[in-house]
Amino acid sequence: MSFVLALDQGTTSSRGIVFDRAGQIRATAQMEFEQLFPQPGWVEHNPGEIWRSQLEVARGALSKANLKAGDISAIGITNQRETTLLWDRRTGEPLYNAIVWQDRRTSDFCDQLKRDGHADPIARKTGLVIDAYFSASKLRWLLDNIPGARTRAERGELAFGTVDTWLVWNLTKGVLHITDVSNASRTMLYNLQTGDWDDELLGLLKIPRSVLPEVRASSIVCGETAGGIFDSPIRIAGLAGDQQAALFGQNCFAHGQAKNTYGTGCFMLMNIGSEPKPSRHQLLTTVAWNVQGQTFFALEGSVFVGGAVVQWLRDGLGIIKSSSDVEALAAGVSDNGGVHLVPAFAGLGAPHWDQHARGIITGLTRGTNAGHIARAALEGIALQVADVLEVMRKDSGIALTELRVDGGASANNLLMQFQADILGVPVVRPKVTETTALGAAYLAGLATGFWKDEAEISKMWQRDRCFEPSMSKEEAAERRRSWSAALQRAKTSANVTAS
Repeated sequence: MSFVLALDQGTTSSRGIVFDRAGQIRATAQMEFEQLFPQPGWVEHNPGEIWRSQLEVARGALSKANLKAGDISAIGITNQRETTLLWDRRTGEPLYNAIVWQDRRTSDFCDQLKRDGHADPIARKTGLVIDAYFSASKLRWLLDNIPGARTRAERGELAFGTVDTWLVWNLTKGVLHITDVSNASRTMLYNLQTGDWDDELLGLLKIPRSVLPEVRASSIVCGETAGGIFDSPIRIAGLAGDQQAALFGQNCFAHGQAKNTYGTGCFMLMNIGSEPKPSRHQLLTTVAWNVQGQTFFALEGSVFVGGAVVQWLRDGLGIIKSSSDVEALAAGVSDNGGVHLVPAFAGLGAPHWDQHARGIITGLTRGTNAGHIARAALEGIALQVADVLEVMRKDSGIALTELRVDGGASANNLLMQFQADILGVPVVRPKVTETTALGAAYLAGLATGFWKDEAEISKMWQRDRCFEPSMSKEEAAERRRSWSAALQRAKTSANVTAS
């Protein structure tokens, strides 16, 4: 068994990637699936499509690599986090579409929780801010809005899960109803101090404990795939939310090391060690992973819309034909022409946590063209990341010497150079940028002895390119100031529209 299979279930696509012992990719299969927007601010996925696409790419990756299940040491699973599913324990049938992490339908309920004084207790217990982003309010909505769901849940007939739980349930044909500590810590129901679901929070949110999965370590042999899934059973041995998996895949094993992933959103995580220290600047304290019985924690800044703004340029505005066209379009102009694009399509995440902010483009003139808008879109991604890093430095007391990057948009050289310029620190891109899947593979491989330890894994990390800052500090500061002005307009735009 010379390979590990990673299942990377993301917000817009499912991927299966086969890794060898050197941590190199042997084969990849990918499939996009439909994004559902039934109402403004609502985002859903078809649970069956999530499962079918993930199974197809898992089988497809094995086929491309000319491998059978017997060649695979273990499966590692990583997933879009916070996305919430509810299904029938007996039949496995979902009661409703998956409510995606970007969904804002529970914003008013979350605002009420804040007004009722629950923000500080929830932050102390979970490390999170109250927001519709997390799973708890989504699950509450499902129980309240699906006829008979609450009664059935209280009778133990229903199962809740984030996407990792849903995949394991289907891979084992209902044998396992589990999650790992990293995904559990994103629900707003998990107590970081006790390492378990919190009964007080369950009472506050009116969620029966019987609906919740069992919480496991991130690197442990949980079970194996059921008959008929592959040609023979494969051990399931790694589970982690996508951003925690990327932190592991980037080999950020030491206190103070950080990475940023440029996916649908942008997510910066910093390893803060074995104690869950609270943030003073509205960052999240989250479980990074549990490996070999030891739990590590991370500070996280979540930017809701990162690479998704490029998809919007393609699908919403139609100014590019494919996402890869954006770099050439943006490079066709020397600067942004005074244009800022704040992609607050789903509100603003860290460090602002403004659920009601909306996207805005400022600085338009008759001279503005598609290139300026494309460049402003890319710069908006990097400037949001800079906002997060600024408060992360304050929280941790650590001045980064470099930022490790990954995710689809990290292949964009113009974006990475501007990121280094605006941060004032080198931005380092590894040779293997599929670090989310790689982290899941590492976690599974450690559990099965495929890899011995983290020291062995660290030797495999290789640098592809380092982007050194070239912008003056004065210019970078001015860019940050004009960005802050645009941000303020995005925050007030919802109120202007409402009035």
